[in-house]
Amino acid sequence: MPEPEPRPGSEPPTGPPPPPGGPAGRPADPADPDAGSTQPQEADVLRHILRSPGYLKALVFCGLIGIPVSLAAFWFLVVLHELEHGLWADLPHALGRDAPPWWWPVPLLLVGGTAVGLIVARLPGRGGHDPSSGLHTGGTASAALPGVLLAAAASLPFGAVLGPEAPLIALGGGLALLFRDLAQAPATPRGTALVGAAGAAAAIAAIFGNPLVAAVLLIEVAGVGGPQLFAVMLPALLSSGIGALVFTGLGRWTGLTTGDLGLHLAVPPPRLDVPDVLWSVLIAAVLALVLHPVMAGARATSAYVAGRPAVRTVLCALGAAACAAGYALATGRSPAEVALSGQAALAGLAADPHAWGVGALLAVLLLKGAAYTLSLGSLRGGAVFPALFLGAAAGVLLAPLPGLGVVPAMAAGMAAATAAALRLPVSSVLLVVLLLGSSAMMPVVILAAVVSFVVTELLPPGHGARPPRDASVAEAAGGGPS
Repeated sequence: MPEPEPRPGSEPPTGPPPPPGGPAGRPADPADPDAGSTQPQEADVLRHILRSPGYLKALVFCGLIGIPVSLAAFWFLVVLHELEHGLWADLPHALGRDAPPWWWPVPLLLVGGTAVGLIVARLPGRGGHDPSSGLHTGGTASAALPGVLLAAAASLPFGAVLGPEAPLIALGGGLALLFRDLAQAPATPRGTALVGAAGAAAAIAAIFGNPLVAAVLLIEVAGVGGPQLFAVMLPALLSSGIGALVFTGLGRWTGLTTGDLGLHLAVPPPRLDVPDVLWSVLIAAVLALVLHPVMAGARATSAYVAGRPAVRTVLCALGAAACAAGYALATGRSPAEVALSGQAALAGLAADPHAWGVGALLAVLLLKGAAYTLSLGSLRGGAVFPALFLGAAAGVLLAPLPGLGVVPAMAAGMAAATAAALRLPVSSVLLVVLLLGSSAMMPVVILAAVVSFVVTELLPPGHGARPPRDASVAEAAGGGPS
């Protein structure tokens, strides 16, 4: 049978024949004219998303929404900061004490746990998402926002071993959707996901002080890739960048503070050598193994509290208070080093790591880790700041190892602990480098985050399933907003 002649205007193919099979190893579909050519398809999808009028409108709206969301996030953080300072510094001083006594966390967490238990049991939204289930980018319904704010205010300043990032994400996403509804904009699933993620990014930039960290964190939580990555990245970057500008300017204008995220190290970052790199691998693996039962215990605690939240939340809060009180009794140090998020204690540890003896470091790791487990499973907040502090404390404890310096050990410990707790290695690297204020430790930070993440993923999940990636944004961004 003779071979068919080429069509007019076509050239015979040159070079080696294409490999058999379609993209990603799938068999080629003869009915699919684009089989085996995924790159042009992805470029076409991205071009289609960017040219969509609905996407461009959502992009402009996300940029505008960063302004009111950052204002709300600023005042929310100011209120939390002032409440914490008043309860843990001003009130003890008014009672004639230079520092909180050992029993101080008990009444505070009793009040906070009671309030959170009632909010979870009776208010819409259950006070926000359960922190033991990981971070979520989905927007919070406007009816649930009061409960989210009240639960955070009852948890964080009263001594919960949690940070403010999860309530900020809920606040930013919820306000973005509320403003979208007030503007009577179309409420499509894709637009809802993108607007909610952009609002969350604008709010989270307030506490991290960097729009890039906020955008990467939200993108990594969503787990998107390909054209969907750009569809989510652009609104999140735009909103968080504008929000960071407003937030910074407002802080300078008012003179109010929300807590300093940067660390002032006692010594400048040294040059890395081979022992630093090798020890960082071991530190990362050990911290992943240690934090694995902490996170599994938090999920078990959450399942226990869910049966009777009004009562069992109080019991868990009192358990966290007992950890802080026991630490103060055993070490003679402030119970605030175990209670609260650890942001202030982390700054003190970085500024003067030699002020902590081996006994104090072991006690804070053990008791703050236990209080962290109880707080994750019962109260409301985020997992980032306690994980950073625990990693830094472990690094200082291990710094005397041969050839290991304090700064590389702290850097590796913070990166490993954050990656193990959040399962977000890229965000962990960016956050630790931002905290250190230098890229000198970046090799050990990256190595520790990757090793810790891999070890955590290879370990069995323990009680309950590990928190899944937040697929709401990834699914909704698949074809761009309509």
